[in-house]
Amino acid sequence: MADELEPRQGGRRRTRLYALTDGRTAAAHTVLTMETTVTAVPVADGYAGLPTEWQAVLAMCPPPGGLAVAEIAARMHMRLTPTTLLLGELADRGLIEHRSPLEATETSNVHLLMRIRDNLARI
Repeated sequence: MADELEPRQGGRRRTRLYALTDGRTAAAHTVLTMETTVTAVPVADGYAGLPTEWQAVLAMCPPPGGLAVAEIAARMHMRLTPTTLLLGELADRGLIEHRSPLEATETSNVHLLMRIRDNLARI
């Protein structure tokens, strides 16, 4: 516990995980896996009133691309579980959109893969 208050590299202090998730231990409605792709939802008035961690996540996931949950965790230097809780909170508030990775049946369609290959060859 004492190491949570110790300065990190670069002089930054580590934020306690329960402070990032407001004490939540499970996402209320949204279940995200490490492969789920997250994209920020543009908001007219911006994200000024949100916690800085939320703003950081939203800034790194602009539409249309977004990032995978695992990549967000790595960039935020957070463990995966608190990251999924944080993203679940953002999803429950409508600040992010998320999509699951392709199902195995979608990636084993030979005709689809051949069309992708052909289109890439044209580029």
